[in-house]
Amino acid sequence: MERWKLHPSLGLLAILLTCCYAEVNYCFASRAKSCSDCLQAGVGCAYCAEETFNGPRCDELDRILAHGCSKASVITAESSLNVKMNKTIDTRIQQSQVSPQQVSMTFLPGEEKLMDVEVFAPTKGPLDLYILMDFSNSMSDDLDNLKKMGNDLASLVRNMSDDYTIGFGKFVDKVIEPQTDMRPVKLLQPWPNSDPPFSFQNVIKLTGDSTHFISELQKERISGNLDAPEGGFDAILQAAVCEEKIGWRKYSTHLLVFSTESAFHYEADGVNVLSGILPRNDEQCHLNAQDQYTEDTKQDYPSIPTLIRLLGKHNIIPIFAVTEHSYTYYNKLKDYFPIAEVGLLEEDSSNILQVMKTAFESIRSKMSIRAENRPKAFESTFFTTDGRTAEYGAFNFKPGEIGKFRMRLKAQQAIDGELVCKMNPEDKEGTIRVKPTTFSSAVNVEASVLCPTCDCEKTRLRNAERCNGNGDLVCGRCQCHGGWLGNFCNCSASTSALDKNQCTTPDIKEPCSGRGDCLACGTCVCYNPDQFEGPYCQFDKNQCQRYGGFLCNDRGKCIMGQCSCQKGWEGSACECPTSNQTCLDTKGNLCGGRGACVCGRCQCPDSGIEMSANCEPNFQFQFGVCEFTRSCVQCQAWKTGEKKDKEECDKCPFKVIMVDELEEEKQDLESCSFRDEDDDCTYYYTTQPKTKELEVQVLKKKDCPGAGLLWLLPFLLFLLLLLALLLLCCWKLCPCCKSCWQGCLALLPCCRRGRMVGFKEDEYVMRQSLLTSDHLDTPMVRTGPPKGTDVVRWKVTDNVHRGPNHPQALIEPNPKEMIQFPISLRLNRLFSENLSRPESRDAEQLHMEVADNLNEVYKQIPGAHKIQQTSFRLQKNAGKRQDYTIMDTVLSAPRNAYPDIVKLTERNVQSGNFRDLKVVPGYYTVASDREAAGAVEFQEGVESVDVHVPLFVKDEDDDKKQLQVEARDVPLGIAEIGKRFVNITIIKEHATSVFSFLQPNYTYSRQDRVANIPISREIIEDGLTQVTYRTKDLTAKDKKDYVGKEGDLSYSPGETQKVVPVPLLELSERDGLLEDKKIKQFVMDLSNPRQGAKLGRYPRTTVTIADQPEPSVMMFKKGMQNFSTLDPAYTIPVVRTRNQDAPASVKWRTKKAQRFELSGPLMFGPGETEKNIVIDPKAHPGPVKPETFQLELFDPSTNALVGERKTTNVNVTEGVLRSPDVDQLQQKAFTNPKATSPGGRLLSPANLKARATGPRNIHLNWDPPPGNPAGYKVKYWIYGDPEKDAQVLDVKTPQAELTNLYPYCDYETRVCAYNAMGDGENTEVVSCQTLEDVPGEPGRLAFNVISPTVTQLSWAEPAETNGNITAYEVIYTPIDDDLKPVGAEKKVKIDNPKKRMLLIENLQSAQTYQYKVRARNSVGWGPFRDATINLASQPVRPLSIPIIPDVPIVDAEAGDEYDSYLMYSSDVLKSPTSSKTPSISGEDARLSPGVPDTPSRLVFSALGPTALKVSWQEPHCEKSILGYCVLYQLLSGGEMKRLNVTNPAENSVIIHDLLPNQSYLFKVKAQSQEGWGPEREGVITIESAVDPKSPLNPVPGSPFTLSTPSAPGPLVFTALSPDSLQLSWEKPRKPNGDILGYEVTCEQLHGGGKPRSFQVSGDNAETSLIVPNLIENIPYKFKVQARTTQGFGPEREGIITIESQDGGALSQYNNQSMMRREVFHMPTEVTTRTNVSHTMLNDPYFSDGMTMTSQHTETSGMVSRQVTREVVQRTVTGGSTVTKRMFYES
Repeated sequence: MERWKLHPSLGLLAILLTCCYAEVNYCFASRAKSCSDCLQAGVGCAYCAEETFNGPRCDELDRILAHGCSKASVITAESSLNVKMNKTIDTRIQQSQVSPQQVSMTFLPGEEKLMDVEVFAPTKGPLDLYILMDFSNSMSDDLDNLKKMGNDLASLVRNMSDDYTIGFGKFVDKVIEPQTDMRPVKLLQPWPNSDPPFSFQNVIKLTGDSTHFISELQKERISGNLDAPEGGFDAILQAAVCEEKIGWRKYSTHLLVFSTESAFHYEADGVNVLSGILPRNDEQCHLNAQDQYTEDTKQDYPSIPTLIRLLGKHNIIPIFAVTEHSYTYYNKLKDYFPIAEVGLLEEDSSNILQVMKTAFESIRSKMSIRAENRPKAFESTFFTTDGRTAEYGAFNFKPGEIGKFRMRLKAQQAIDGELVCKMNPEDKEGTIRVKPTTFSSAVNVEASVLCPTCDCEKTRLRNAERCNGNGDLVCGRCQCHGGWLGNFCNCSASTSALDKNQCTTPDIKEPCSGRGDCLACGTCVCYNPDQFEGPYCQFDKNQCQRYGGFLCNDRGKCIMGQCSCQKGWEGSACECPTSNQTCLDTKGNLCGGRGACVCGRCQCPDSGIEMSANCEPNFQFQFGVCEFTRSCVQCQAWKTGEKKDKEECDKCPFKVIMVDELEEEKQDLESCSFRDEDDDCTYYYTTQPKTKELEVQVLKKKDCPGAGLLWLLPFLLFLLLLLALLLLCCWKLCPCCKSCWQGCLALLPCCRRGRMVGFKEDEYVMRQSLLTSDHLDTPMVRTGPPKGTDVVRWKVTDNVHRGPNHPQALIEPNPKEMIQFPISLRLNRLFSENLSRPESRDAEQLHMEVADNLNEVYKQIPGAHKIQQTSFRLQKNAGKRQDYTIMDTVLSAPRNAYPDIVKLTERNVQSGNFRDLKVVPGYYTVASDREAAGAVEFQEGVESVDVHVPLFVKDEDDDKKQLQVEARDVPLGIAEIGKRFVNITIIKEHATSVFSFLQPNYTYSRQDRVANIPISREIIEDGLTQVTYRTKDLTAKDKKDYVGKEGDLSYSPGETQKVVPVPLLELSERDGLLEDKKIKQFVMDLSNPRQGAKLGRYPRTTVTIADQPEPSVMMFKKGMQNFSTLDPAYTIPVVRTRNQDAPASVKWRTKKAQRFELSGPLMFGPGETEKNIVIDPKAHPGPVKPETFQLELFDPSTNALVGERKTTNVNVTEGVLRSPDVDQLQQKAFTNPKATSPGGRLLSPANLKARATGPRNIHLNWDPPPGNPAGYKVKYWIYGDPEKDAQVLDVKTPQAELTNLYPYCDYETRVCAYNAMGDGENTEVVSCQTLEDVPGEPGRLAFNVISPTVTQLSWAEPAETNGNITAYEVIYTPIDDDLKPVGAEKKVKIDNPKKRMLLIENLQSAQTYQYKVRARNSVGWGPFRDATINLASQPVRPLSIPIIPDVPIVDAEAGDEYDSYLMYSSDVLKSPTSSKTPSISGEDARLSPGVPDTPSRLVFSALGPTALKVSWQEPHCEKSILGYCVLYQLLSGGEMKRLNVTNPAENSVIIHDLLPNQSYLFKVKAQSQEGWGPEREGVITIESAVDPKSPLNPVPGSPFTLSTPSAPGPLVFTALSPDSLQLSWEKPRKPNGDILGYEVTCEQLHGGGKPRSFQVSGDNAETSLIVPNLIENIPYKFKVQARTTQGFGPEREGIITIESQDGGALSQYNNQSMMRREVFHMPTEVTTRTNVSHTMLNDPYFSDGMTMTSQHTETSGMVSRQVTREVVQRTVTGGSTVTKRMFYES
């Protein structure tokens, strides 16, 4: 037996080791496995190797010992920890240091350890600063400023560090189209006085010589490129990996300042597809001798994750110094790095040194800790010294001081269901480098998962006797040879092993007692382990002995049919305390020194003297001391009485003392007197208890009377005879007396003459907090001859404990009140598992049958509604009917209808029919909210059935309430009722503690990593207590979004709160970029409070996992602030929008102020939306004078952004003293002492108001300023555009109407007045949004043809949405050649506006359809976009269905209403199997009976670049499906892989081992008992694409396409003669394989002539074809489609007309076509003799009409856009053809 010990070696550093046991008992789950498997299951697991041990061999240690395993036979495992190097930090050494330096740890699966780490960052440690600058032409002024600041830059670096180096690099972009202008002259000098274009060059290697740096910097000249995003990512990667070339030092802090004003290119962003660069970046250094990057045109840009990984690996911290144009891009990019800074540059980079300084100070104030090279099996968490979880940047270590943090390293127990010990070695062991991001020094943690093995497995006892010679004894357990089963290998693995008789005993007739499944060799698996247990599931955990009505006296648990008592209790019902404290008498003696203490009670000797419970004499008990001593006094004193015989008298327990005079009465002295019957004399005596006996003194003299009363005896005899006569009359005349008499006799066993029925128990006592159901199954038993059937009617009455005068009993309910009546019936059909699933077809059909018949019956009840809440279940202990279905439903009716409902129900049950619904007679239940009635049936031979009693549990119940169940009568049968009543008491405990969550919901971000859920305890009576907690999935999934937790929390005395940490998992890259992500939520429940506790207000809390929270936006409220020199303070408001629930901050500062330079922070608390910056002008030196200065907002907190108004102008004018009255009048615009501003200019108009009056109109009005304005100028512009582009409207009155505006568009306006002196002051900007209008028509329709009857229709969003699109409507109609409908139109409404795609199935083959699509917003529906297509004329993509997840699917043969047939691909498998299958392939050949058909649908869902979910719909089969087989292989050949699905309920598989961008062939088939059915095939390719909505992250596994190529490029026509032309096209943008060739078809547009087709081979970038034999002035339609090994792709279409010389200008058809597309007009000086035009239709990739290119031209810091339109002119002159390309600028 092997042991692992823990030997921690600690120096000055404290390393804490803690072992955390998972909440789930994974040890017990491994009880059937080997010893090694047990120890490898997780930390805390122990294995019992004792041969005779009968409990679970693998469990937690204390449980193993509790089951009886000897401690010597227990095998456990322990991990180890060893500190190998721990040098103390020396603060005198000015370099980064960590302690300890090297640690070795082993972990058991699931174990975690804590380690304290110390770090030291020097005050001015070594620093390497590398400046990487954008050298595009727009950065020329930035470069000039940097040259001027060379000395200041060197000074700044010297202030940062005493040991520094500084370097410089420059970048532009890849030298290839379209990034760079490749014309030779531009390659030589793209701009005047510039260098040739380049990608990246290391200009100045890191050097400590600042003079050299400054001189080299002066030599640099700017360069240039074409497109706006730059190739900075290439430069960053080369600067990181070329360590020697750049000059990075080992022990220094590495800073990289990245300066640009543009966005960035990144991997697979699409631009390199145009330039033909497809290989990924190899992450290697490629600098030549001139330090220039050489592979820029050979490999792609790096991705964001690549940069993050490489910068972290080389300890480089990026500082992005960018202008406002690109600030938002880099601010978002910053969040992906563990530590990074973003600074906002001025347009000319004049503040770059300040940006660098601020960023460096911010970096030094933060410390991001990383665990690099962490194996997959480990998780790491970092804490501050006070125990709080620390996120990136949360460690605020001061330079020059030793900082401390704590790391928790945990070995996971399993990952995605796979035990860590089964994983690859590299995933569970390795050296983890724990270090701050800025450090090169690290703690090297050699971590490995310990997977122990047991020595006893090496010494197996072969053919052991204990294993019956059929197996080997290994570690105390039998491992059976082949063909043998069982714990002792005594069961042969033959067909007899499945004999269900092995699951029965002579006493148990039904296999597994009818409560479980019978497996091989007689092994029972119980259905409900929480209720049933035992080898044959024969024990019910609710059927142990009760004491006082409580199960196991509420002092134990029912285990294996017996009570397992708590500590301090014993007995069969845990009714006996083990302590003898209850047996002590008043003097402290055990049972008075006379008896024995048994079961907590004294058993006293039978001495004839009544004893107390503690065996103390108790003469007052029952009769009193006088009556007890009477007969003994008579016999001893007078020899009379009933004990006058000497033998009887000698048995008396005391002796009397005859006295002449009795003592006076005392406290314990009892005086007695009786008449002696023998002589009619009275005698007197006293009794007094002594220590061990009773002292009795008798007065010697009796008191005897004179005469007697014997004459009364005859009179008394006469009265007795008269009474007997009266009783005889009652017997004859009163039947009720007879039944009462018989009932009494029936209670006596000697008088029973037939069967008796009655309840088994007298009383049930239950605690309300422990109730798990609103019903109680109360056993009723029958004794006597078992032949025959008895039906017993019963009733329940609630609150029988309340007297008639109880306040609640005095309240009369409203008889007309509508209440619910639960009704239960036993249907005459067997129960099946399908009936327990409401969504199953069996349950739905039976539900309809029940509703139809019961509603028809109960409509006789006045005011009754239809039944609802119908469900089906089984009723155990129901005799021979327990396999029949119990139906529960609810009928709503007036309260006073209860008796009628009972009678009607009973009458129909007796008949066995509810109309056509068959029910079993003898069983029903009808309940109200306070009473219930019903019947149960004893069939022949049945001795016990359960009565399903409702408990009527309500909030308003008393603390202790009682129900009474009465067996009323036996309407059918001969049994008589014995035990008629049973009482049920329900106690509302007054809890000792109350457990609750603090609030009903919490929200945590994934960045929090852990959701800490507090569970509070309100203490009422202090002490130990426990509660159980458990998480449960809602939309969040365990192991995907979070790690589920469950377990018990123990609270010590005085403890009021505990926190349950729930780890949150990071969002996958794919999920992180989905637009309509579901809200991820899970719940945590509290249950099973113990030690008198109960659950409080919030027993459940909902946890919402938020992704990156939306940032707050902070900005100035106004763009202009006006004050006077007399104002005591300047109050400038700052407002916050979005995410106002979290605290946020922003800094502010003044600029260009004359007397002060101020700055400070502005803190917003949760919920605060506005804060003020207050400036006191008099607190600064000098007089307050008129001036204008700016305030700027900068450096927002990480959860905030600065909005549009980041600056505000503060205008301070000369103040004029005036009286308060005049000031008030001025504010009301009644008077103004100064009508114009200084210089005679008018003041601004007041109260400018804007109101939208329509989709294209805004009404403005304002108050005129003082003075006499001649008119007003109204400026208005679209929000976001510069104000200089505003339109100006001149009006004469103080109002204006703005017209011809864009609908649903934000406009900004301002107004100024003018007079002869010029324009006055402008008003503040006022915003207004125009109203919505109906949307425009959607973008063009595109069709993806799957088969002649299946197509995928898609469309683009309307160019003018005019509001928020809320839905789309698709209408498709079969039409004839005249475009007239030949069938009903079908409508499909799609409520999700993001789903602009529809898959339509079961269209009519070879039928032309018209498709129309329109959009809707809040105003209404817009116009239709239509298209006509006949699928049969289109090429088919075989073998695949291109279903992208969540694409709407519609069946063309379904109903005609909205949504009645609309489903989504994620729900596609829920459709009935009988539905029509899509026409994708030919019909299957006729199959043998019982063989499954082909799976009717094949659905592919991409989960990632290498993962795919394959789903199918269950095929039709006359017999049960046994399973499925999925085969797949590369289409190009290779190994065929096979997956078997043995569960027929599963109809999908997930495959993870695919290759990206490869085509695969899939085959799926089903199996029944008759064999395998035919295969369904599909070909699919997962393309790794980039989500266009995310400019940052490359997304693996975006929506995929099939493996056929995309459409060729635009068609270009060149006329060669009046009857021939040349057709050219470009290679498809997405070939998806090698292009084998093209098929070109040509046909007259309006019919006539035969279509012609041409086959063109080749895989060139551009292909052409000469088409002869055309006819002049006839429009032709050409189609071109590419072909690969997978088939033909979609077509590229074009329409062309060759017009004759006298044909004038463009033909009428082409004229219309070009006008519809608003094509630019030809210049007037261009003349043509033969015109060629073409039109492109319905292509998903290329735009309509002519070619358009967009080009950015950069000049002197300004970016202008030059749009060029290309017009292709072909001129035919004689036999020669001249082709011109002319460019016209707009």
